[in-house]
Amino acid sequence: MLKRILAVLFLFAFAATVAPSMDKAHAAGKTYYVNIDSGSLNVRKAPSTSASIITRMTKGKSLTVYSQSNGWARVSANGKQGYVSSRYITTRKTTTSNYRSKAIAVAKNNLGVRYRYGGTTPSGFDCSGLVGYSYRQAGKSLPRSAAEMATRGTAVTSLIPGDLMFFATGSPGRVSHVAIYIGNGQMIQSASSYGVSIASTKNSYWKPRYLGAKRI
Repeated sequence: MLKRILAVLFLFAFAATVAPSMDKAHAAGKTYYVNIDSGSLNVRKAPSTSASIITRMTKGKSLTVYSQSNGWARVSANGKQGYVSSRYITTRKTTTSNYRSKAIAVAKNNLGVRYRYGGTTPSGFDCSGLVGYSYRQAGKSLPRSAAEMATRGTAVTSLIPGDLMFFATGSPGRVSHVAIYIGNGQMIQSASSYGVSIASTKNSYWKPRYLGAKRI
């Protein structure tokens, strides 16, 4: 009888070791925060952009991350289990203000400033002068020319506000112009014809000259 009791106790102890309670499992996760500039982060049923969306998270919201693999994180968010892109979460709590949005705000405050070749101040900007000035005021230092700026950051195809867009206005395939993407298919730039102004990324002049974008 004593042997049976000991055997049962052993099984309970073993089960507790290999199968922790849901509370303990949840505690094993780590708190992350949604790190996006606009819109919402999709929480999907499986680690794929084609998987169905089960909930959405806005900027700065917390979620529990259990594991990460191949660019995806398995999470608990809004009381549901799912997956999010690891690119858009961070262990540091984000705020509504960041250097990208600050750079955009600085650029917009200079709308109407005339174009000036070699200009880097509000008395006149060339394209990279505006971008460099705006980011510098936001706390980020960038190289002087558009071509040099194109060597920084991470190449992206799905743009968010603050990404730098590069164009070839001279030799084909050679970066000679830079603008800041501001969302909703628009960019802010200092163009020789209009000075600091906002244009559509689908503009008939700019679209065929677009080379790519970088996230700083």
